[in-house]
Amino acid sequence: MAKEVSKTPYRAVLFDLDGTLLDTLDDLTASCNTALAAYELPLRGREEVRRFVGHGIAKLIRRAAPRSAAEADIAGVMEVFKAHYALHNGDRTRPYEGVPEMLEALRRLGCKIAVVSNKNDENVKKLAGAFFGIKEAVGDQAGLPPKPAPDGAWRAMKALGADAGSTLYVGDSEVDLQTARNAGLACLAVTWGFRSREELRAAGAAHFADHPAEIVDFVRRGCGNQ
Repeated sequence: MAKEVSKTPYRAVLFDLDGTLLDTLDDLTASCNTALAAYELPLRGREEVRRFVGHGIAKLIRRAAPRSAAEADIAGVMEVFKAHYALHNGDRTRPYEGVPEMLEALRRLGCKIAVVSNKNDENVKKLAGAFFGIKEAVGDQAGLPPKPAPDGAWRAMKALGADAGSTLYVGDSEVDLQTARNAGLACLAVTWGFRSREELRAAGAAHFADHPAEIVDFVRRGCGNQ
């Protein structure tokens, strides 16, 4: 694979997974409702689940369950969700249009790529590898604080041999924006994911991509790295 000659200061790009590279919402909603139904709790709509995601499984389930739910039931719902999602996380999940081509273009520029997610680490590695061939993927795991803590981003950067000055973080939520700030990274917010442009702007986003190809243009220009 021939590389383009590029003067971009970005030598590495860290991506969130859900809502940024992959549209996982249908599978997340299905697993969430399967788990809620197992405990005879009210089901949630797709748009409700969209608002709940971004902070990991535990917060997703707590937000999806009614406030009156017993702690034992919430714990049970979480276990059913984990088991169901592990088996069905690829049923309807697909890359957003243009994402595979965007990743290939970044690789031609010589950029190293990693994923940093609050999804369970095993599922993050499975999905990142299966859909995109991304080997460096960091998810929720024991001993590693979840986003917006910067630890996952720092671990991914270490694996890539990258530093903060040459790394761009790309995500679709307020959690991603805060993660980038905490890690000392430039951030590009995508508008096709789980949060609207208005929500992202309110959370402090300064740079936006409305299509995956705009990520490549952003990297080529070195925007946000001044």
